[in-house]
Amino acid sequence: MVKNGGLLVIPRPQTCTVRTRTGMLAPLLAAAGFVAATPYATLQRPATLVVDASRADDGFMEVREHIPAAAGSFTIVYPKWIPGEHGPTGPLNDLAALRISANGTALDWRRDPTDLYAFHVNVPAGAGAIDVAFDVLMNAPGDTMATHSVSILNWNRALFYQDGVDSHDYYVRPSIVLPEGWQYATALRGERSSGNRVDFAVTALNQLVDSPLDMGRYVRKWDLWRQGSAFVELDAFADYPQDLEIPTTLLQAYQKVPAEAFAMYGSRHFDDYHALLTLSDAIGFEGIEHHQSSDDRASDDFLTNPGKSLTEGDLITHEFSHSWNGKYRRPADLTTPNFQVPMLTDLLWVYEGMNQYLGDVLSFRAGIRSPKLFPEYVASVYAAMDTEPGRATTPLIDVTTGAPYYYGARGDYGSIRRSSGDFYVEGELIWLDVDTIIREQSHGARSLDTFLHRFTEPAVTGPVVETYTREDVERMLNDVQPYDWHAFFERNVYQVAPHPAADMLARSGWRMVYTAKPNDFVAGRRGNRDAIGWFAYGANISSEGTVRDVREGSAAWRAGLAPEMHVVAVDGQAFSPDVMLYAVNRAEHSNAPISLITSQTGWYRTLALDYHGGIRFPHLERIAGAADILDDVAKPRT
Repeated sequence: MVKNGGLLVIPRPQTCTVRTRTGMLAPLLAAAGFVAATPYATLQRPATLVVDASRADDGFMEVREHIPAAAGSFTIVYPKWIPGEHGPTGPLNDLAALRISANGTALDWRRDPTDLYAFHVNVPAGAGAIDVAFDVLMNAPGDTMATHSVSILNWNRALFYQDGVDSHDYYVRPSIVLPEGWQYATALRGERSSGNRVDFAVTALNQLVDSPLDMGRYVRKWDLWRQGSAFVELDAFADYPQDLEIPTTLLQAYQKVPAEAFAMYGSRHFDDYHALLTLSDAIGFEGIEHHQSSDDRASDDFLTNPGKSLTEGDLITHEFSHSWNGKYRRPADLTTPNFQVPMLTDLLWVYEGMNQYLGDVLSFRAGIRSPKLFPEYVASVYAAMDTEPGRATTPLIDVTTGAPYYYGARGDYGSIRRSSGDFYVEGELIWLDVDTIIREQSHGARSLDTFLHRFTEPAVTGPVVETYTREDVERMLNDVQPYDWHAFFERNVYQVAPHPAADMLARSGWRMVYTAKPNDFVAGRRGNRDAIGWFAYGANISSEGTVRDVREGSAAWRAGLAPEMHVVAVDGQAFSPDVMLYAVNRAEHSNAPISLITSQTGWYRTLALDYHGGIRFPHLERIAGAADILDDVAKPRT
């Protein structure tokens, strides 16, 4: 046992076991009527799983699985409720050409008529297992998992398992066959290679699903932190080799992330950690947390374009932070025994909301984003939530409780409906508020970091789970700083809150102002000219003139603008962002409305946009004489 920067470091064991301490889980499962079936796939006699990904670059994999069973009626299930995705998102559309046999004889199977993820088969006498084979179709609109050079294997997409078992007590020996010449990275243990086939050690099902594998032909791996056999590694897989040429200064910032996280949390709950990153415009942007790894997906230029570090620089830090908040500490009602039991998502305002705050703070403390820009970032977040009309009717708790629906919600007027992004962004503001209250009440002696040290103790464990409830969070906060935290969360989460807490900004030493100067983060996400409308006349209009959203009650709303309209002309000139900008600036010194010619499903209309408030972007302005708490929040700790 040695010390490294104040953090106790224990060399990782040869094998990684996952223990689950679930004090509140047993009563919840009993109330739901769950009783675990006896698993046939044991540590001594595991299921075997071979994923032939040799044609992954064609978007296709073949699976062969040997599942221990008993004679008679037997049910296998395809994972439905996926951890980190917070919903019944198991992609049944990936599954094709299912064949089931025993001792070489094909068996008839039937899908359950009400649970489409369950498949029934009769196992013949004398057979102690069934053989399952199927194809995985890796790409679908909005869900691309493979390209010519990169592929992502989420194991839940490529396996069945015995119905009704506890995934912690069901064991699998996984293997993968890689495309010729490709490399891979994963948190799985005990790898043995033979040609392009890799066999891994026997693994509990929950840990297998929690250990995605990235593979590709263009790969770079960087050590971010290492102490003995424990490490944190960034493993990047790109469509094109030039996209792996990370600037030295950016790599140095990522190398500061582990130390800043250890300082923030005061603990470590993984043996080692792989930040898996794919760089592909085809695969798109995504981040999914795992205990000892993350499934991070970004555009080709994520590591080479400084603008992406500004607007998306929390991707890796957010998912890394989840190793503590979300994987080690997890809401009790979100902690399920397998992937068929529904998850309750009401506490995502802690799981995701607090983590959104912490992941962003880590990105600033490490220097992926400049700490001096933190107030500008807070202004962009605050303004986005302050101008969302849906919050006037729908409390945040509805968005978290309804997260499985909100994640998939699509359609016009999203700002009225609200979205799953709200409990990330609004949650971030709530936890910044918590941080400032602790700092103010303790006269600077304590902060949210103090709570995190308590929340994630002890200092070092393997990847275990410690569950919590709302009452646990409020009690630990009160131990750190006495305050009526229950009433605080009632106001901000459980009741309608038409606006974010304004006193949070003043407590931080800042006030909100709107000026014509672009906000670095708003402009970075949409471009200066494309972003002028929302905080001014109340509409988002693309560079091509398509209306994306309209803010209820705004000048654009009153004028009759609607989503999917196309703005053809502005004051008689053909639409362009520059023409719209000119018209808004001109209207600031005129009483005449801006004339818009619009088209919608073949019909043309002329609308009068009666707006004279000029260009408006959000910023924070220092309050003279007040302490600058935001500066202290964002500055490095190591």
